[in-house]
Amino acid sequence: MTSKIAPFFRTLFADFKSYLNVANDMESQTDAESAIRSGVSFKGSQLLVLIFAIFIASLGLNTDSVPVIIGAMLISPLMGPIIGMGLAIGIQDYELLKRGLKNIVMAVVGSLLASALYFLISPQYEGSSQLLARTSPTIYDVFIALFGGAAGIISIACRNKGQVMPGVAIATSLMPPLCTAGYGIATLQGKFFFGALYLFFTNMIFIFVASWVGVKLMGYKKVVYQDAKRYSKVKTIVYTIVVLTIGCSVYLTVQMINKSVFLEKASDFVETQMIFPNTQVLNHNEYIKDGKRYIDVTLIGESLPKDSLQLAMMNRLDSVGLGGTVLNIKQGFALTAGQVDDMQNFQSFYALMQQQIADRQDEIDSLKYELKYASSYSVYSKKIAPEVKVLFPSVRDIAMSEMVATSTSTGDCDTVSMVFVNAPSGLKEAERRKLREFVGVRLDRANVHVAVNPQGFPWPSR
Repeated sequence: MTSKIAPFFRTLFADFKSYLNVANDMESQTDAESAIRSGVSFKGSQLLVLIFAIFIASLGLNTDSVPVIIGAMLISPLMGPIIGMGLAIGIQDYELLKRGLKNIVMAVVGSLLASALYFLISPQYEGSSQLLARTSPTIYDVFIALFGGAAGIISIACRNKGQVMPGVAIATSLMPPLCTAGYGIATLQGKFFFGALYLFFTNMIFIFVASWVGVKLMGYKKVVYQDAKRYSKVKTIVYTIVVLTIGCSVYLTVQMINKSVFLEKASDFVETQMIFPNTQVLNHNEYIKDGKRYIDVTLIGESLPKDSLQLAMMNRLDSVGLGGTVLNIKQGFALTAGQVDDMQNFQSFYALMQQQIADRQDEIDSLKYELKYASSYSVYSKKIAPEVKVLFPSVRDIAMSEMVATSTSTGDCDTVSMVFVNAPSGLKEAERRKLREFVGVRLDRANVHVAVNPQGFPWPSR
């Protein structure tokens, strides 16, 4: 049995390897090199296309338009010099490496100048979500650039190229970080400039590394004139840059994950723990500043004891793993100027006020109905007294009320409409029934009870 299984798996593994074998699809090294070398230069039309692409990408970032940004990445020629440098290291062609470095520096400088110029004359300076997304490089960007570069070098080296390079240009996202860095220059914001430039540098380095490794794995021959000492020095520099870049990206990724976990836990804490009967959370903001975690909460409604509230909430923070977080609680309508100017907070405040007004109106309407219902007896008691005098001459006084009767043994309750009359000579059963029907029609009550001559009742005629 074992003798049959082993050949089967060997055959299966061989078939699988045949699907991953690209040797039959490879172009000659001369043709692949020619294609890569032609894309390294950034002169004339290539540089103009890059500048126009930068303007398009800047417009997309400025207007927060993803389709426009994608369009700019599709027409950008930035991949050429980076893949060219990977080829240069792989075949030890230092002239090509110098040319690639020179052209990528020119491309970066031109891109920064073009985007900075655009944002200097642009009337809209708000940091859009697309701009903010290009300022925080992480380890995920390393993997994206690495796999994107691998796909790029394989597509160039093979005859069946397909539409790989446009997809690589979109995935590795080289253009938007340069535009964001230009925005940082135009608005003098170091966060945008350095963060975006580091993101571009990370993408560039690992596209370059993927191209270099791809060239080595494909067995490209080195140039005739080699300098082993020089090659060793270049490799050391490259390895150092790669390790430092990965280290920074890992650190930033850990920070990003910790921040995401904190924001989620803090938001959940406010929504589940800060629930009060007559007080609501108007808005809350969770953030990390200078390594310290903060939660700002604004309450509206009935004021709560500040010290005891703070102490209770801090104890709850410890119990949910948020110990050490600074909790700032503001109560009432005393919003700061910054909060009032914040459109999101204003909208939350407005929506909450609208809801409270609607709730108060419902309560007022309900109380009005109850008051009208309760006062109907006193109003109609005065109003129908003359009519009762005409219809029932023996009745001297009348009193009407709605009462709640409760059983002392079972606790059952029922609402009873009562009519009390003072008739010294009494009322016959027919008169009693007629009085009950009369009051029922006048007060729109279905079940009316009549009590004649109750003892000790304080009638006005007495």
